[in-house]
Amino acid sequence: MSLLFSEYTLGSPRGPLTLANRIVVAPMCQYSAVNGEAQDWHLMHWANLLNSGAALFIIEATGVVPEGRITPACLGLWDDRTEAALKDKLTRARQLAPATPVFIQLAHAGRKASSATPWDGGQLLPVEKGGWETVAPSAIAQLDGERLPHELSKEELQGLILAFVESAVRADRIGVDGIELHGAHGYLLHQFLSPIANQRTDEYGGSFENRIRFPLELFKAVRAAYQGVLGVRISASDWIEGGWTPEETADFAVQLKAVGCDFVHISSAGISPKQKIAVGPNYQVPFAKIVKEKSGLPTMTVGLITDPQQAEDILQKGDADLIALARAFLYNPRWGWQAATALGGVVNSNERYWRCLPREAQAIFGDVKIGQR
Repeated sequence: MSLLFSEYTLGSPRGPLTLANRIVVAPMCQYSAVNGEAQDWHLMHWANLLNSGAALFIIEATGVVPEGRITPACLGLWDDRTEAALKDKLTRARQLAPATPVFIQLAHAGRKASSATPWDGGQLLPVEKGGWETVAPSAIAQLDGERLPHELSKEELQGLILAFVESAVRADRIGVDGIELHGAHGYLLHQFLSPIANQRTDEYGGSFENRIRFPLELFKAVRAAYQGVLGVRISASDWIEGGWTPEETADFAVQLKAVGCDFVHISSAGISPKQKIAVGPNYQVPFAKIVKEKSGLPTMTVGLITDPQQAEDILQKGDADLIALARAFLYNPRWGWQAATALGGVVNSNERYWRCLPREAQAIFGDVKIGQR
């Protein structure tokens, strides 16, 4: 059997969670919520990807406060109303698919909040057009000419920690199987990690130990409140001179492991428009390898992984433990089936789809007998 279609177990204080294979649907923003509430689009989108053959599905970046959303159309989990909407759509989606673990990514966009949707330009929205004041470690704008974010006080940092904790408790009530804290792509936790965005002079800025202080404090508070699988997505490189580095990412992962982190999800970039990314197949895999080797944490890799054999080779080399795909699943929602056909794997599937495959590919559904009327 291929490694891609072998089981993998994530530990947590609550107990182990065994995944049927190593394929993960990475979180992808849909910009389709109304006042933070999940809509029918989410029901359709989630049910579709829960039928993908992947062993784990991660819900998109979900704001822990209204001001933490990337756009006014982003998903939220900060009150009873947003909790009820998310629970309703997720419960219904899961009823339409094989049993599949679901994680949620809890997030705060920091200085990259209050933005237009990508198809409307993605730029910072003025207050008179639905925008709001943004916050950050330091009063430094993401783009030259944008209004400056508010520099967070120590008291406000504690308030944000409480917001993450409350959202984690809500996520637990909804019945997710794990939580991923968003520390990547230039959003708030990444802003604290990176010297490009964090130029504070107190104990939360300056040295590596100071820059990781707030993300670690926040993680420890969520860990104390939530006993399920808990991990962090990290941008391993800012791709800019003087920015956050893969070596710092590995050292941060060691610190996270010491306080109860169960996995890391390694991506990159997002902190500055001046980044210069060497994009190509597997371009982020070396970062995952560095982190995995130094920390020993279960490690997801992501980014321009599109071919089943490509994914298999990454696992065979030991560069990562789990393979996450995002846009590849939007283009081909049954990518997991394609991979199983190519590599001799088996996937769980909705019986309504059992007749769709050509005869030579039906082995991916296991020992299934399909009657005809």
